[in-house]
Formats: sequence, C-alpha cells, structure tokens
Amino acid sequence: MKFSFTHHDKQYSYDSRVFHDLSTPIRNGNHNVNAYYLADPQFEPFRAGGFVGSVAEGGACNCEDITFNAHGNGTHTECVGHISADGYTINQCLDQFQFMAAVISVKPEIKENGDSVVYAASLNDLDLDGVEAVVIRTLPNDETKLEKRYSGTNPTYLDPSVTKLLADNNIQHIILDLPSVDREEDGGKLLAHHAFWQYPKAPRNSATITELAYIPNEAKDGMYLLHIHIAAFESDASPSKPILYPLTAV
Repeated sequence: MKFSFTHHDKQYSYDSRVFHDLSTPIRNGNHNVNAYYLADPQFEPFRAGGFVGSVAEGGACNCEDITFNAHGNGTHTECVGHISADGYTINQCLDQFQFMAAVISVKPEIKENGDSVVYAASLNDLDLDGVEAVVIRTLPNDETKLEKRYSGTNPTYLDPSVTKLLADNNIQHIILDLPSVDREEDGGKLLAHHAFWQYPKAPRNSATITELAYIPNEAKDGMYLLHIHIAAFESDASPSKPILYPLTAV
C-alpha cells in the first residue's frame, strides 16, 4: 500500500511493502548477537504432568518457555528507566511509534588507549531540521554484526558529546548498531545515556535508545520514515523491531 503525508510543510510518500528491517533475530542458543556476558537465549518446551509443548516430541502444540535478557540478546529499545529507580518503563514511555529519521554512516576514531569512539564531529554535516530520530551505522559494516560476540571486546561507543548534541536538537530516538552508547566498562558512569536522557535534572521521558540493531548497506544515508515496534513490557527495555521506509519527496 502507498501512503503520503506532510511533515514540516513538505510532502512525502512511501510504500509500506518496501522497507528495511533493522532488527537482529533472537534464536535459541548461541547463534545470536551477544553482549555484556549475558547468557544466550534458551527456548524450552513447557512441561507439566503429561503435557509437553513440542509437536516434535509428540505434543499437540508448540508452547515454549523463553529465557533471555533484552540488553544483550538482540535488538532492544530502552527508556530512561534503564538508569533510574523511578519506575519508568518502555511500555509507558514510548507512546508514539512513527518518526522522521535520518540515517548516517560514521567512521569511529581510534584513541591512544585503543578505544574506538564516535564523536559529535561525525554528525557535523547532518541536517537535523525536522528530524525526530537518528539511525547511526558504524563503519565498516557487514552481516557479521548479526551474530557478533561483543563481551570483553571493548566495542565502539559514542562520546557523550554525540548524545548531548542530539538531545540539544530535540532528537527523541537513537538507533545504533552497537551494544551500548557507552563504553563497555566505564565504572558505571553511563555518561552518554545520562547526556541523552538528561537524567536526573530534566528527564526526557519519551526519548529512547535502540541498541544492537543492524543497518544494512542497502539503506543508504538519508531521510526515512521509522517505525519502532516493541513488546508491551513494563520494564526498562523491550526487544524491538525498528523498520525504515524509504521516502519519496512529492
């Protein structure tokens, strides 16, 4: 189906059948992206008395118990509840689901200590006028990110200047292909998270961060319509499925 809409006095159209799925799947076992030494997802048939939730094992239907951690087992969207004790949940904070999004590819810089960091200067050429979400693809980019094991590797992260810049420009949502906006081990400071959510001074309750996404090379840099799908978890984060729809200016 084709749709058209107006945003900031500009008209766009898109085809709902043409899109880029930015989510990484969550599978049983270790064929998943993984971070922070979290256990791999486990899918087990439910068992009770003589019932087994597996058709393959003779049951009438499939009924699985699934154990996972959203923060390290795949693409997930988190809210300010991730760094607060105030009871914020992603199901409460994310109350809109479609946004104008800018996709940008950035090449991290290597610091003297070996850290791979994205700085605000990488976004200097990005026009944020009318943008509600920014999708950050780090280079190089390939499908190994779909099953990458990040624990203990000190992966690329964002300098807090990036998230502060986005917050200062009222960007509500960040989607990136990294385990976190912050360094893997930073002594619990989480400076980039705090800079984006402006917590605790002026919490941006409706703002979200989506991590461990995969932005395929086919999704070229530019403007898109973004739809963020989540499960209705009353928790700080939920597995998510960000979808990009290419736009045509009318």
